Amino acid sequence: MNLTTSFFLGSAAVLVGGGAQAADLPLKAKVIEYVKVCSLYGAGFYYIPGTDTCARLGGYLRTDLQLGSNSDGGFATGGVAGAHNRLSNYYLSRSRGALTMDTRTATEYGMVRAYFYGVYTWTDGGYGGAGAGAAGGATAYDSGSNVPGAGVLGVFDAFIQFAGFTFGKAQSQFSAPWAEYPGNMMELPGGGGWERVNQLTYTSDFGQGMTAAFSVQDQVQNYTTNVWNVNGATTAGLATGAYGANDIGGSRAPDLVAMVRVDQAWGLVQASLAAHNNHAGYYGASEVTGHPGDKWGGAGQLALSIKNIPTGAGDSINLQGVYTYGASRYNFQSYLPSAFAMYGGGGGVPGAYQTIGLAGLSDSVFVAGAGQELTTTYGLNGAFNHNWDPHWFTSIYGAYAAVRYNGTAKSYICGAFVGTLALSSGLAGCNPDFNYATVGIYSGWTPVKNLTFSADLSYTMLDQKYASGSTVTLPLQASIAKPAGTYELKDQGTLTLLLRAQRNF
Repeated sequence: MNLTTSFFLGSAAVLVGGGAQAADLPLKAKVIEYVKVCSLYGAGFYYIPGTDTCARLGGYLRTDLQLGSNSDGGFATGGVAGAHNRLSNYYLSRSRGALTMDTRTATEYGMVRAYFYGVYTWTDGGYGGAGAGAAGGATAYDSGSNVPGAGVLGVFDAFIQFAGFTFGKAQSQFSAPWAEYPGNMMELPGGGGWERVNQLTYTSDFGQGMTAAFSVQDQVQNYTTNVWNVNGATTAGLATGAYGANDIGGSRAPDLVAMVRVDQAWGLVQASLAAHNNHAGYYGASEVTGHPGDKWGGAGQLALSIKNIPTGAGDSINLQGVYTYGASRYNFQSYLPSAFAMYGGGGGVPGAYQTIGLAGLSDSVFVAGAGQELTTTYGLNGAFNHNWDPHWFTSIYGAYAAVRYNGTAKSYICGAFVGTLALSSGLAGCNPDFNYATVGIYSGWTPVKNLTFSADLSYTMLDQKYASGSTVTLPLQASIAKPAGTYELKDQGTLTLLLRAQRNF
């Protein structure tokens, strides 16, 4: 009796319990997707779950302290920085966060790649000069990121690569891989720049490290300086190194760029060519005044990098030289100014209030009724990069660039310059040509991987070509507190130190 009862009770319990458990179970368990390492494209790539696309995230955090200038990475060549008075900044600071996203997918046409590089930047300590009001003027800090809690968003790279083509914003194919940084943080002339540009590029890979590329790229604004209509010159503009009204017309043709590169274990050699269309606006205020015809200019560059030289493991020498004709931004890259007004102390000319170095950069120059006269520039830069040990490195670098106007362009500029600003030596002493050069030393310490503390000390010189002892009569420069009066034209120099801490990830 007891055995029979126990059997039935146990069977009922099993049936009830089993039925309840079966009712609670899902019909199908969900598949758990794990992030898997993607070894196809190097370290740091992972498959996006549920796809065959590999992705890598990266970036950096950086903070800078710039001494002796109003711009991060730039020099005191104009404005309140070039005034060298109480309105000039002793320092400027900047903090930046950057994020990169690289996605790649293998297809029957080859790899499809999408790349994005964005930054968020906060700049502090910038001072915009004095107002023209009551005594002392109205002070003004630089706008933009100096608003509490605000910052400036930037997009450096945003491009797609497919079947040998690149579509979007990327570094110009004209530039060497190191652009204007052969071994430095400060901005140098002497070669193509780092600043990105919208482009359509086809690249062919011949193997053994040899590639060739052809691009059509946007010329505005990274690759255009000034197209000066000298009839629009003003005393205020000329006093800052602007020799006319910047009379650029609408976009008509992109720049055409071709590049050949050999990149191997010993180093790199690259040759680049660019064609640049100069398209001006009108001679006067309306269409009926007429306009000069378009003129094509161009640029050529040779770049060389020699790696693992006998001075030490990882040491290198980077060199590049460039020549431009009507395409000055391929030498004076877009982070450099296109007008210079650098003040100094008293000179040797009696009656002169102070000294000043004036210079202006252009792609072309014209006056009413005449065609464009294209500007010639040439330059070079280079660096020797040495690793003392795995944690310490030092680079010694230099750059030189020259700007030359032809005789017709000089007659246009000097006619306005002498007639308006009363150059003391007259036409015989007027020469808007100039040289611009920088020498410096850059050193850094990496105590742990991807964390670097560095310093870049540089001296920059403006060598203007106006006759020795010449003076110029300038109007009041209210924004930089310079009085109207006589100034001696003289070469100038400026010393700058950039300190940086950067963590890459």
